[in-house]
Amino acid sequence: MATGAPTDGIDESEVRVAAPPTSAVGVPAVRHALQMSVAQMGVLRSAQTLRRVNQKDGFDCPGCAWPEEERRHVAEFCENGAKAVAEEATLRRVTPEFFAAHSVADLAGRDDYWLGQQGRLTDPMILDEGATHYRPATWDEALRLVADELRGLESPDQSVFYTSGRTSNEAAFLYQLMVRGIGTNNLPDCSNMCHESSGSALTQTLGVGKGTVSLDDIHDAELLIIAGQNPGTNHPRMLSAVEKAKQRGAVVVAVNPLPEAGLKRFKNPQTAHGVIAGGTAIADEFVQIRLGGDQALFQAIGKHLLEVEARVGGVVDRTFIDEYTAGFDDYRAAVDQVAWTDLVEATGVPETRLRALADRFRESERTIVCWAMGLTQHKHSVATLRDVVNVLLLRGDIGRPGAGVCPVRGHSNVQGDRTMGIYEKMPEAFLAALGAEFGFDPPRRPGFDTVASIRAMRDGKVRVFMGMGGNFVSAAPDTAVTEAALRRTRLTVQVSTKLNRSHVVTGPRAVILPTLGRTDRDTRGGREQRVTVEDSMSSVHASRGRLRPPSDDMLSEVAIVSRLSALVFEGEPGAPRADWERLEQDYAAVRRHISHVVPGFDRFEERIEKGRSFRLPNGARDRAFTTPSGRAHFTANALEYPHIPAGRLLLQTLRSHDQYNTTIYGKDDRYRGIRGGRRVVFVSPVDIDAFGLSDGDLVDLVSEWPGASGPLERRAEAFRVVAYDTPVGNAAAYYPETNVLVPLESVADVSGTPTSKSVIVRIERRRDPAAAPIVEG
Repeated sequence: MATGAPTDGIDESEVRVAAPPTSAVGVPAVRHALQMSVAQMGVLRSAQTLRRVNQKDGFDCPGCAWPEEERRHVAEFCENGAKAVAEEATLRRVTPEFFAAHSVADLAGRDDYWLGQQGRLTDPMILDEGATHYRPATWDEALRLVADELRGLESPDQSVFYTSGRTSNEAAFLYQLMVRGIGTNNLPDCSNMCHESSGSALTQTLGVGKGTVSLDDIHDAELLIIAGQNPGTNHPRMLSAVEKAKQRGAVVVAVNPLPEAGLKRFKNPQTAHGVIAGGTAIADEFVQIRLGGDQALFQAIGKHLLEVEARVGGVVDRTFIDEYTAGFDDYRAAVDQVAWTDLVEATGVPETRLRALADRFRESERTIVCWAMGLTQHKHSVATLRDVVNVLLLRGDIGRPGAGVCPVRGHSNVQGDRTMGIYEKMPEAFLAALGAEFGFDPPRRPGFDTVASIRAMRDGKVRVFMGMGGNFVSAAPDTAVTEAALRRTRLTVQVSTKLNRSHVVTGPRAVILPTLGRTDRDTRGGREQRVTVEDSMSSVHASRGRLRPPSDDMLSEVAIVSRLSALVFEGEPGAPRADWERLEQDYAAVRRHISHVVPGFDRFEERIEKGRSFRLPNGARDRAFTTPSGRAHFTANALEYPHIPAGRLLLQTLRSHDQYNTTIYGKDDRYRGIRGGRRVVFVSPVDIDAFGLSDGDLVDLVSEWPGASGPLERRAEAFRVVAYDTPVGNAAAYYPETNVLVPLESVADVSGTPTSKSVIVRIERRRDPAAAPIVEG
């Protein structure tokens, strides 16, 4: 164990609760970021590393996918970006000696925070069948073990290949090539669990599963709707862009069940106004919507606009609608049938206020709707996002400067992974181009997404699971089912920078392949290599790390996939024809292949020189819609919203501020007043009284789901009740602790995304004498 690594995990008895703050960032954020950086990296390494984050000659932040300005600030990172960098660039190391000292059973008893804090993995490790400990291995032994298992499958579909959003474009492209060369499309990825609903809805309506706006559009918008999103924690650099829009006169409306500090007031630490003068008030209006009521809100906006259009005219953009869209009459008829009483019931917002919000749309010439998982993780999420598109189409706000759709992605290259082919059902044009480039016939049958992969493993249909980054066990829903499913495989393989729970939930055999991170210097073929990423707004740019790797023979993801592919395809007829050794040594060769297969990557190498970036084609942005009809589509969507049984709550899972996805950086959620623990559940004081509870009581959360053979229940134990400003009937708690409550069967229509924002739960008081949290104000 490295010096400075914690010897204990989180002690939930030490949780403290205070009033949440009313502003975000400022000096405390800078101080906290520097404290974590120095603790992990030391003073000198912190200074050397942080100055290169998101710089044109540096590396892309391994955190969120928010784009950079053309002119970069000297400190082009946020608090959580600094934490992400510190976690990766840490001086702590997990060596073979660490694994000798800790059995798999011991590690399985540790929490996610403790596991992540131990440091960087240094050596390939193998867990032999029947063994209690991982043992060190050479790269050749570890990769040959994996290759032999893959070559011995009875069917290629007995393998599943997961991908995290941190994987570079080059590694993702080679990974999907290897998988399709094996003969399967089983390519689940983290997008399946977060923004798949966005891609599904936008592809259906606009012909492209990505956002249509740029940073300049954000700056120039008249109206910004920020729905189901917490920028202050999840992508704080977004607040700088919104602040600029506010300075240019934009109106910002926050739509969320929880009031978020970052959407109240932003103290920009890079400006005197942010540090000294109190910062910028962000949201002009906060709409505290009920969980799952967002579709009703956007239907209410559309209904009001159409009613005003019928009375006075001049509200909808008829020229745009007639020239570029289809389905308007069906949409108008559907919205006309929706009752205002139902819209009020679904949203929890009075009709007068819904109409006033719609008037903001009517008065704005340039409107952008931004969203994240608060809109994507419900059963009716795809329909919700289709209704978001509907109201923008009404006003002609697609393909107009300062207007459009802005799904805010999480991981730094999750969008790039999809562009590179990490998807279980890539279109025929991509597969045909891939086959032509590498002289093989890629499989056409759709593969497994994340939920289907878990089901297949559960049912004994998968022998090999391989994860390229991420923490599949902690990210996936229905934790107990997921863990049991993974244990039914014969071999689990994890390509990772750091230790996590997926390394201790294994098949009979397991392999850990340590890999370079974004911050690490990557020297192959006698020279330093660079990789590329795609941000949330379709811009592609290079990333090059500078730190000495954790061990001398550490391989990059590109090198790991290339070597493994060479072993898997050795002597195999019909395999992709690729010079795997060259691809391992020269990433420019990988980019040349990408430029031949993926539209928009022509002159790839030239366009990323000297820190330059380029934007990928986006038909919707140019009003050249690539739907089958060639038009943007209005859609008629039946109104849906959760109906909460008496005595129950609707729970949403969320991140703490000291967290990024499944990585736990620390024990606090500063912006919600929580310190020292994570097992808390935020509940309205009205509901606390109605259930006969008190603030600070210890409870179990039990989810309920109507299964095919009877009711299903899942239990998360020992959560402390925290009185919080949330709508009556709604509650919130952190994941991954609450992922156990999300049944595998509960997924969004069309996209298959787990419904982590609408979990019906009952609360049971625990007969546990543990002390309640201390309330500090």
